[in-house]
Amino acid sequence: MKAVGVVVEYNPFHNGHLFHLQQAKKQSGADISIAAMSGNFLQRGEPALVSKWARTKMALEAGVDIVFELPYRFATQHAETFAEGAVSILSAAGCDTLCFGSESGDLNAFNKTIIFLEENNEKFQERIRFYTGEGYSYPKSISLGFQSLAPDESFIDISRPNNILGLHYIQAIIRQKSSMRAETITRKSAGYHDEHFASATIASATSIRKALFGAVGEIENIKQYVPETTYQQLINYRDQYGGFHSWENYWPLLKYKLLQSNASELRGLYEVEEGLENRLLAAAASSESFQQFMEYIKTKRYTWTRLQRVCLHILTNTSKNTMKTSQKTVNYLRLLGATEKGRSYLNYKKKDFSLPLVSKLSAFSDPDIELDIKASRIYALGQTGKGQEQLLAEEFARPPIMLKS
Repeated sequence: MKAVGVVVEYNPFHNGHLFHLQQAKKQSGADISIAAMSGNFLQRGEPALVSKWARTKMALEAGVDIVFELPYRFATQHAETFAEGAVSILSAAGCDTLCFGSESGDLNAFNKTIIFLEENNEKFQERIRFYTGEGYSYPKSISLGFQSLAPDESFIDISRPNNILGLHYIQAIIRQKSSMRAETITRKSAGYHDEHFASATIASATSIRKALFGAVGEIENIKQYVPETTYQQLINYRDQYGGFHSWENYWPLLKYKLLQSNASELRGLYEVEEGLENRLLAAAASSESFQQFMEYIKTKRYTWTRLQRVCLHILTNTSKNTMKTSQKTVNYLRLLGATEKGRSYLNYKKKDFSLPLVSKLSAFSDPDIELDIKASRIYALGQTGKGQEQLLAEEFARPPIMLKS
């Protein structure tokens, strides 16, 4: 059986994701699809709209055959580490192809860009240091540095979020000496960060979430942009758990954590650079919401995404020592769900997997598993009452979702 791998967050699964999934299968000629999916907290430092279990079910009902969890230590990191973790999962699971969406859609341009960066790495790093010294954020410095060296239009635009992720996927495949080949599909209609609906059927996850948390907050507003199965899962989740998750749910917890910490304690947490801790403490005392807090601490140097990740690691009390290990790849394959076709693949191929398959937490021990358990418990605190109780119990009590045909 031939497998294509995709790296996803599905926050939530929408029509653009469905297009990518269908094209990935078609373009690769794969029999099944395997997703490496972020858990309850995401790469941009946000809580997922709904839990990893609800998003797993969305994925399976839409056509993904197997979902493995990308652990917190990789899922909440910058693009390079995020990509290393995801590629290691898909490679270990026997994927023949990794198919990613990009703004470019041209694999030759990706390969040309990678060769150029390898040949000019020293100059490129010098330019990055120059621009960061000028006060630009690291992602902006990368973009400016590359533009100053390579204005050639045949290179990819590495200021675009999916292009830069795709670049790191290919580099991770090369570094890990994986037998997977890379393919890319042009993203359809909506941009990654688009906040408004610009098409009749395709919208970004950002605009969908904004509609769900808008002034009206009517779930019907997003119906045309998501598969019917996603729409039903969102309704079920809202009714069962009491609502959706956003940073505002966690603001009282983050504010408490900040106000009971001192500067030295904050400096020990991951991604808190020296000097930032004082700004965080001052803002926490005078902010009444997460939005207000973020607007207070935002600077030219620190992107919104970077600051959200800082806040997330403070919320989960994740230290620099926990995240900065020499390990660059995932140690296990944690199964979140599978279709009948996916289970046939697992039964046939799991003996060839290069990593252990984990379907029951109590049967496996790993520091990254412990970190995921802690993150899931904190994620549950974004709800109250019975919704919180259910989420707290799920991490250990819930087996992988097995979807029947």
